[in-house]
Amino acid sequence: MEWSQIAAVAAAVVLFLAFLAAVCGYLVFRMAIRRPVKPKPESKDPRKIERKAIREKNNAALFALHPEDLSLTTPDGLTLRAWFLPAAKPSKRFAVCVHGYKCNGPDEFSHMMPFYHEMLGYNYLLPDNRAHGRSEGKYIGFGCLDYKDILQWTAYLVERFGEDIEIILHGISMGAVTVMLANANNPPPQVKLVIEDCGFTTLVDEMKANLKEKTRLKLAFLIPLGSIWCRLIAGYRFEDADCIEAVKKAKNPVMFIHGASDTFVPTGMVYRLFEACAAKKDLLVVEGAVHAYSYYDAPELYREKVTGFIAACTGSV
Repeated sequence: MEWSQIAAVAAAVVLFLAFLAAVCGYLVFRMAIRRPVKPKPESKDPRKIERKAIREKNNAALFALHPEDLSLTTPDGLTLRAWFLPAAKPSKRFAVCVHGYKCNGPDEFSHMMPFYHEMLGYNYLLPDNRAHGRSEGKYIGFGCLDYKDILQWTAYLVERFGEDIEIILHGISMGAVTVMLANANNPPPQVKLVIEDCGFTTLVDEMKANLKEKTRLKLAFLIPLGSIWCRLIAGYRFEDADCIEAVKKAKNPVMFIHGASDTFVPTGMVYRLFEACAAKKDLLVVEGAVHAYSYYDAPELYREKVTGFIAACTGSV
């Protein structure tokens, strides 16, 4: 075979591998970022079945109180929706609770409604993130797009209820990432503190951990390729979801919460976040709790720590 033929074959192989890598990167982007078009199949895991029943009960309790259906339009033209439950007695205190990946406001946070709304007397706002629940959007923001939306919701609350209100941002999983990013990007002075529950250090770290856990293969090289597609199509890079850098710039106190048995967002991440945080902070790691189960598994301890943190940061609850 002549050298020209060898060079042509080599070039064809390189082009094929480049094309294959681009396709694999696109699939990573599509699987992680694109809004699901089909509902998840029903789980047969007994604990997930039990949790679904608990959620349905909690949602029923929430909607029995007839929350107000809110909407706003983002600068990029999406209509976002939220449920708003006013406090039983007039209050200037608001809890904005941000759900996680492929969830929605009520499913993630209706179980905390008795705590914030009934026990503490807060107004309760449950937004659906873009590409989730009742909100519009094709692409999941992983906090990078969502933190801007949450800051828009806080601006709505300030405009509607006055500049003397106080706001807590409380997020679970991807919602925790969202509130950490919001806290680093000039939140209004009405935001007094942030509670992050089982958020990751960086999206790249989280993707690496899950690829390794699910496939047992070394596929981390696909993540930068997926990030390129994400930048081109969704408008942000995977690398932009960096909570280590965010907590270094935290404008308000941060309460860090994590389950000691969390493998989806490995528990070690919370210690790295806590160490990096430059603001006033506290830490709760719930023994035996898996991802997003800390409140379910230790509600009294969770309420005690959060209430104490609110009091320490604001002077009252």
